[in-house]
Amino acid sequence: MTKQNASDQGLGPVGQALHAKLLAAFHPTHMDLRDESHKHVGHAGHRETGESHFHLEMESAQFAGKSAVARQRMVYALLAEDLREQVHALSLKLRAPEGF
Repeated sequence: MTKQNASDQGLGPVGQALHAKLLAAFHPTHMDLRDESHKHVGHAGHRETGESHFHLEMESAQFAGKSAVARQRMVYALLAEDLREQVHALSLKLRAPEGF
């Protein structure tokens, strides 16, 4: 069962699509995806409609034995199209569950 932060529930359509892709691909034991676009008003890539800057904290067994860079590459590969077309920035905090 995935433990999700309440902020996942308040995402717009872009965030919901990211959330669904991450959930299906990584089967996380914990995931917290937050739209932090409001923190970037006036910065490059900010859109008035929001959903341009996200922060993801995720725990998945698929990250076991992988370096931080390898974990990031896995997420960026999955979301490559979204990052090219809709999302300006995605910050990541990725880990494997305890014992992996």
